[in-house]
Amino acid sequence: MNPLPLVLASTSPYRRELLSRLQIPFAVIAPEVDETPLLHETPEATALRLSQLKAKAVQTAYPRALIIGSDQIATVDGRQIGKPGSHEKAVEQLRLMCGKSVVFHSALSLYNSASGSLQTTSVPTTVRFRELSDAQIEAYLRKDQPYNCAGSARIESLGIAVIEKLEGEDPNALIGLPLIALVRMLAQEGLDVLTWQAVTNPAKSDQEG
Repeated sequence: MNPLPLVLASTSPYRRELLSRLQIPFAVIAPEVDETPLLHETPEATALRLSQLKAKAVQTAYPRALIIGSDQIATVDGRQIGKPGSHEKAVEQLRLMCGKSVVFHSALSLYNSASGSLQTTSVPTTVRFRELSDAQIEAYLRKDQPYNCAGSARIESLGIAVIEKLEGEDPNALIGLPLIALVRMLAQEGLDVLTWQAVTNPAKSDQEG
């Protein structure tokens, strides 16, 4: 018997690429979720809540599936750091983080829309940023343009040159999807990634947004 189809509820090309490393078929759909943090909510709690909301947001489209939701929030000096969205904001973020440690909270949820079961976890990664001159910051941003990355650094690319070290249990978590935790969650659903049977016709065709 084939397992339930796997669905990634995300618009992130980085999460899609990460999930493809497991070499199992999956569909992609964009969740519609308000990502505004709640009043007095901790960054980790925000990331966990949003990962759950993203997974559950697409259950109508996929009523019998294993749905992955993920969210990432970075913090430095108690301040929440999101995606810069512009060159100017990225310069501001990198200046703030130079010589400091930044904690990236990467939350993951796996929702079984058939049974209603939900697994969720947060995988923290601490990144120490180098001291950078304004010229180095400008040069990096022009080359990598990480404007849709939390913390203004594309770690899987040239962003590795702006950090001194990182500490965490899964390097994939920093990029956006904690694969070690995901494999563990899938195992809890009785599914072994290494022996996964091909699902030839997922509940819906792949779609991105």
